[in-house]
Order: sequence, then structure tokens, then C-alpha cells
Amino acid sequence: MCPLLFVTVSVIILYPVDSIWPSIIPPPPKLDYHEWWGPEENTTQDTSIRPFRVHFNESMIKDLRTRLTHHRPFTPPLEGIGFQYGFNTDTLESWVQYWAQDYPFAERENYINKYPQFKTNIQGLDIHFVWVKPEVCGNKKVVPLLLLHGWPSSILEFYRAVPFLTTLSDGRDFVLELIIPSLPGFGYSDSAVRPGLGPVEIGVVLRNFMHRLGHQQFYIQGGDAGSIIGSIMATIFPKEVLGYHTNFGIVLDPKALILIAGMAVNPYLFMDPKLVHRLYPLTKTIEFLLEESGYFLIQATKPDTVGVGLTDSPSGLLAYILEKYSTSTNKEYRQLKDGGLTRKYTRDELIDILMIYWTSNCITTSMRLYAETTSKKELAFRTYETPTTVPTWVIQAEHELIYEPPNALRVKYHNLVNVTAIPYGGHFLALELPQVFSEDVLDAIKTFRGSRTAKIKL
Repeated sequence: MCPLLFVTVSVIILYPVDSIWPSIIPPPPKLDYHEWWGPEENTTQDTSIRPFRVHFNESMIKDLRTRLTHHRPFTPPLEGIGFQYGFNTDTLESWVQYWAQDYPFAERENYINKYPQFKTNIQGLDIHFVWVKPEVCGNKKVVPLLLLHGWPSSILEFYRAVPFLTTLSDGRDFVLELIIPSLPGFGYSDSAVRPGLGPVEIGVVLRNFMHRLGHQQFYIQGGDAGSIIGSIMATIFPKEVLGYHTNFGIVLDPKALILIAGMAVNPYLFMDPKLVHRLYPLTKTIEFLLEESGYFLIQATKPDTVGVGLTDSPSGLLAYILEKYSTSTNKEYRQLKDGGLTRKYTRDELIDILMIYWTSNCITTSMRLYAETTSKKELAFRTYETPTTVPTWVIQAEHELIYEPPNALRVKYHNLVNVTAIPYGGHFLALELPQVFSEDVLDAIKTFRGSRTAKIKL
């Protein structure tokens, strides 16, 4: 690389990006805070909050077992292959048999119902949620935390973490009240009946949802799609979101991407040397993303087509979803014949997630979120380029799908309080490492409460 180019790139990296590429901040999105997403023939909103329980009825279980037992023979995998081509069908048979014959339906139904669940109607959509209220103890302040899952996840992603998040501590003057909704179109939450319910609109729905529960101000934690929605809420509702924590800190502002490309000249000059391998060489990162983004393109363009097969075949649903849990937990698991699935999770925990998708018949509607996220309407909001001033805290796991260094994150998150880089863990951090996840969330909220304008040098 020629010296002039090296100097040019170094200037871009070492000086504030806005000083050489002035930002044109997009205008705030014009939003209808009462836009109706349910059937037009029923526009009278029920504002009640109704108890809800998941139920695995006998007819559903019988039908499911029949479908699992009478599947067509799976195509044998290629010799010497693990999960590189997708779910290894030699391993798939044992999972299908376990689900049909040994999965303890009644016991797992009780597990899914272990925390109080409710539904309430927001803008025509029944929103399903887990609501864990703490016992008020002494002078501790009850603090609301909205926990947002992604795809192909569910409310169950946070179940392991609930005990840690709600533990009292003498070192904290607060205790968390947890609100864990199923995103619209996921699990037992309704899906929109017309196009247009993207992350920005979902952010409005969830803001109104929190108001319904009595919280005008609150904290947010999100991963995967939940991080997109949480970031948008922090961006467009900065007076209501008191702090934002994410385990999937990704900035898509073009300035951040140019910064990342420029740092490739010599990344060791601009970031922690121990973390360079997470992003560079860029060719390796791009190669991995291309290899693993096929599902994204399908779901962003034709979710209803692939949804037909996954709705009809529980074996197909199992292979499609659990393959994501393998690769997203650790990229190296692609080399394993069993996908490493039970190294971090139990069979029952993973099938619980499948049961949420199967019993609610939500796989197609959940995948539509990808199409709405990438629609021209949604991209025109340009929220990914709008600075976020809400205090933000990021935890970055070793095996997360995408890594961005703090200087790239600061392009969007102007009040980036802390970045915690841990040398282990993957994409579904709350499920895989609930105590690590929870302690980081609690540290973040403690800091947020100490000063909404605090800026800690990273």
C-alpha cells in the first residue's frame, strides 16, 4: 500500500469522523403512534391486561408425533461433513426421535409457564409477554427492564437469566422488574395483517406497550433483532429510554463501515490487539458472512415460500432453527457432526424453542420481520445513521457473528459508556451464559442510574 494512501486512511481513523465527513443527520421519522396493525373490522382496542398460559393439548401432541414419526427418509449427508452444508441428517434422526418419543411435554409446558405471562392489545395486536415483578425490599427502587429477543429466538432465551437478574444485592440500590415480550409475529404475539410493521413501527408498539404497563421511562436490553429494535427505541425515544444494553452492538452507518475498512491497513494501531482476530482480516469476516447469510436473503425476500415447508414439517423446522443455534453459538461447530448443540444447551431447552414456534404456528410471520427490516420504507427512515444519545453499554462475546470495535460503535452511540469484551460465549448469550450476561446488564444499569450523561473512557 502506498504511503499517501496509508496517511489518508490514518487521518480518517485518528480524527473525529464528523470533522472530515460532516454528518447530515436524518430528520426524525414521521410516525403514527396509533397506527392499527390488526384486522380493520375490529378497531376497538381492549386495554386490559389478561393472564395467559401456554398449553400443549393432546390433539396437537398427537399430530406432532405423527408428523415426526412418518417423515420421509432424510437425504444422507456427504462423507466427512459436519454442519458445513446445514444440519447433518445423520444427527437429525436422533433429534426427531427424541422430540417424538422422549420429550416430556407436560414437564416442559410447566417450565415454559414458570414465570407469569399475560397478553394485552396494542394497536390491534395482542402482545404476549412474561412479567416478573420483584418483591419490594427496603429502600430499593424498582427499575423496569424491557428484554428483547431476536430470531430464531423467543422469550425462553432469558429464562436462565431471570434468577440472576432479579437477585437482590447490597451493592445496588435497585431491583429489576422484567418485561419480556414476544415480538409481534413471534410466539404468542399477533402478527400484522398488512405490510409495513418493521423495527421502527415495532419500536412504537413496544413503547406504547410499556406505557400500558405503567412505565413512562425504562431500560432496554436487546440482542439480534431485539438489538435493532432496542437501538431504534433509544434513538427515537431518548427521553423515555434511560439506558440501552446490547449483546449485539452493530453500527451500519456508512461512516462506521468506512472506518472499519480503513483500519484494515494496520488494525493493531487502532484497537486492542487481543481483539483484532474478531474482525480482521476482513476477507475472512466477509467470507463467513457470505457463507452464512443465505437464510437472511431468503427471509428478506420470500419468507412466505420457505414458511410453507417449515409450517408443515416439524423435522424441517427443527433442522432450520437448530442449525442456527449451532453456528451462532460457535462458528467452529460447523465442523462437528452433531453441530455441538448439546455442549451449551440441553435437548429439552432447544426443543422448547421449537415448541414455541410450532404451537403458535409463527415461523412464517417471524421470518417476515426480515422483509420488513430491509424494505424501502424502513430503510428510508435512516435510523441507523441517526446518533443515539441515550447511555449505551455493549457486551461482545468471543464467538458473536459480527464484531465492531468501540471507535466504530461511537459513530452512532455518542454516549457509549462501556464495552465489555469477553473471551467466550456466542450469539445467544443470555441462554448460554446467563450469569455473565446478567452481571453485565446489572453493572450497566447501575452505571446508567449513577449518571445519565456519564462517559467512561474505554
